[in-house]
Amino acid sequence: MRVCFVGDIVGAAGKRAFSAIMPRFKADNGIDCLIVNAENSTHGMGVSLNVINDLTASGADGFTLGNHSFSNRDFVTQASKVRNCARPANITPSWPGYDYFVFEKGNERLGVFNLLGQVFMDNNADTPFAKADEIIEKLKNEEHCTSIFLDFHAETTSEKLVMGRYLDGRVTAVAGTHTHVQTADEKILPGGTGYITDAGMTGAVDSVLGMKAETSMTRLVSKMSARYEPANGPAVINGIVFNTDASGRCLDIRRFCEYE
Repeated sequence: MRVCFVGDIVGAAGKRAFSAIMPRFKADNGIDCLIVNAENSTHGMGVSLNVINDLTASGADGFTLGNHSFSNRDFVTQASKVRNCARPANITPSWPGYDYFVFEKGNERLGVFNLLGQVFMDNNADTPFAKADEIIEKLKNEEHCTSIFLDFHAETTSEKLVMGRYLDGRVTAVAGTHTHVQTADEKILPGGTGYITDAGMTGAVDSVLGMKAETSMTRLVSKMSARYEPANGPAVINGIVFNTDASGRCLDIRRFCEYE
């Protein structure tokens, strides 16, 4: 199975670029499953059912989220309607939505799940490592998945690297998200797991992490409160493409940048 994962879509610029570029990219690259991190897709923070429907119409097969899963409060009542959307699994069990979803093609079944990191993250998430063990057990023994992909939504490179090593040989690929800057360390770990510290973002090029630069300047230079707003202008799509087979090993992994 050939899988593409697109890093955090930020605001209108990210959605526009995804809709304009990814249908062609998916076809040209023979992508079987296109997974999208959509936690910043609704005006920069959160997601909505309408946005998920629009991204689906442009070729998305499944979605992952992060610490802004429910920043758009409408999604609290919508999450249970989207079976192919995995919000972080290591949060309070009462949160709506699903711990994972499964994508099937031929005799291959890809399990997809999402976890939050703990270091420097403003959340009350449980340890992602114990939850990873639990989800992998379910995906392998109950869902009979041949391959497993984790979107690890975390702040520090060290925690992401540790997660990659912790799961090496037990999952097909681990991609970090949240920091919105694509890293140049894609590799196949010794046990056969594909890994990248951060897949990057899909949003305005002239920005600070997809948001208006002026806002970050105000907050960091002047130490004054300012509301984040998604930036406009030409956008870039960051992500990875990897191949797997029925054994669950990652055959290859590459990062990509597609500009409007």
